[in-house]
Amino acid sequence: MADAENHCALNVALYGASGSRWTMTERGRRHVNRTAQSFTIGPSKVYWNGRSLIFEIDEWGVPVPRPVCGRVTVTPKGLSAFVTDLDAEGRHRWGPIGPCSRIEVDFGQPRLAWAGDAYLDSNEGDEPVDRGFRSWDWARSAMPGGDTAVVYDVRLLTGPDRVIAQRFSPSGLASAFEAPPRSAVPRSKWHIDRTMRSDPGMKPIIERTLEDTPFYVRSVLKSGLLGELVTSVHETLDAQRVASMAVRLMLPWRMPRKL
Repeated sequence: MADAENHCALNVALYGASGSRWTMTERGRRHVNRTAQSFTIGPSKVYWNGRSLIFEIDEWGVPVPRPVCGRVTVTPKGLSAFVTDLDAEGRHRWGPIGPCSRIEVDFGQPRLAWAGDAYLDSNEGDEPVDRGFRSWDWARSAMPGGDTAVVYDVRLLTGPDRVIAQRFSPSGLASAFEAPPRSAVPRSKWHIDRTMRSDPGMKPIIERTLEDTPFYVRSVLKSGLLGELVTSVHETLDAQRVASMAVRLMLPWRMPRKL
């Protein structure tokens, strides 16, 4: 089995005309240090100060080598204890940590600063993602009143599809709801099929596509959920493409490695 701490990276994705950057440099074990409150990966560090999760970022963008330096502070309004399996065997798990959070962003390179609502969660697995899944659609929706709703629509390699629909209060409490029907979303430019759970009669509308890659696409969508018009961050993963030879040959351009 591979040593996870020999394959660590801090992924930073900044979108915008004045500040678009991408970093995901994978580093080996000698560049990694972990304590109960902090996690250091090369020149960057993530730590918990008792109230907020702070990212001190000192990276270089790829494939264009531009510096990405700044601080991101994520402060959960409440911590959630909700964790669930994504597959029948329990080899893959998901749980939000701070589903309703605030974020402060302050970068020197590129120069940008802003604050707003945020979301913090965790995925973990005991095997590569392509061994358990064909694909999934995931959406996080900002609800009126400050709640956050998440729908995880999972297509497994074997067995029936699994749908997880949870609404989280600012305190972190979770309550299940029935996900609305699937509604088709236009294919990505890499021909990834994707859907969105949206109330009947409220067809999802793509406001902006943030990432469009051979195996993954992220967009901002307008749709209907629980009788409300909502704005959502929507993601589709084609898990089988992740392991394809074409994607493996492309990855070093987006994810260089330092031993």
